[in-house]
Amino acid sequence: MSSVDIATWILAPLLGLMIFLFIFRIVLTWYPQVDLKRFPFILVALPTEIFLIPTRKIVSPIGGVDISPIIWVGIVSLIREILLGQQGLLTMMSRS
Repeated sequence: MSSVDIATWILAPLLGLMIFLFIFRIVLTWYPQVDLKRFPFILVALPTEIFLIPTRKIVSPIGGVDISPIIWVGIVSLIREILLGQQGLLTMMSRS
């Protein structure tokens, strides 16, 4: 097993999990009464908040809606496609 294969095995689930967490975070914004500091919501808030705090400083809420999780779903999806997609960098490297 090459280092490219190992990187693929690590990155694929990690990036997929991050997309899932950001989508779950988008759903949680529909329920403002949810306390993100309580279990089980803290399991979603902790890994995503690291990315969302600096993004909120750059992109302010539009109409009172926080769009930073939507931005991160796009960014992580793009990274996943560039690295692991059908024509992705790691995919092409593993074929050669």
